Amino acid sequence: MSAATKEIKRLSTKTLINMKAKGEKIAMLTAYDYTFARLVDGAGIDVILVGDSASNVMAGHETTLPITLDQMIYHGASVVRGTSRALVVVDLPFGTYQSDPQGALHSAVRVMKESGAHALKLEGGKEIEESLRCILAAGIPVMGHLGLTPQSIHQFGSFALRAKEEAEAQKLKEDALLLEKLGCFAIVLEKIPAALAEEVAKSVRIPIIGIGAGAGVDGQVLVMQDMLGMNNEFHPKFLRTYANLYEEVHKAVGNYVSDVKSVSFPNAEESY
Repeated sequence: MSAATKEIKRLSTKTLINMKAKGEKIAMLTAYDYTFARLVDGAGIDVILVGDSASNVMAGHETTLPITLDQMIYHGASVVRGTSRALVVVDLPFGTYQSDPQGALHSAVRVMKESGAHALKLEGGKEIEESLRCILAAGIPVMGHLGLTPQSIHQFGSFALRAKEEAEAQKLKEDALLLEKLGCFAIVLEKIPAALAEEVAKSVRIPIIGIGAGAGVDGQVLVMQDMLGMNNEFHPKFLRTYANLYEEVHKAVGNYVSDVKSVSFPNAEESY
């Protein structure tokens, strides 16, 4: 088989663990639809997170809480259809796993069967242990999420830096070890001190993916719309923008409107 026709091998959870062992950083982005999934997959992203942040960036909600399981399945299936290389991880949304282990398993199975996702992400540590046990026992790969957990935003009261105090930092370290022991293949650490994130990354064998957690971890994740500059009102310290699509799209649509109004589009060459 020629190099041109060789089948692309999809990344797996084991791939990510091996990447950490070799010191190779993991690049992860969110995506929520087929078109953008194809773009980021083709650009070489390692992991695509179908995040419940779709509640914010796709549906316009203030928090991640309103998005439903059916909506996450819809977004997940759309992304899976647009990928051939990246590992696709889907968030379980708020209220589908926190207090009922059997309900959590039912939710997890639905996402895996109906979306074709390769893994799930759940927020929390010790407090969701029984749900994690049920899901992992069914053979479903799970990525953990500690630190700032947006599904608990009303409990936290703000999106401020987490684990600054010793007690919370100690719990986070214990939760990370627990998630590894239970069988999670990776953990996202969101908006915590860089030194703490690096300490956690060194304490476990599974990859630690940071967002606002410094460079001493095993990989990074950002919301795609944020890093592409599609939201000109969101500028947290941890965000680096790699494009300014807000201005580009605004300009392009403005030019289109002008051309339609002036009847310069379509021209003779663009007509049948």
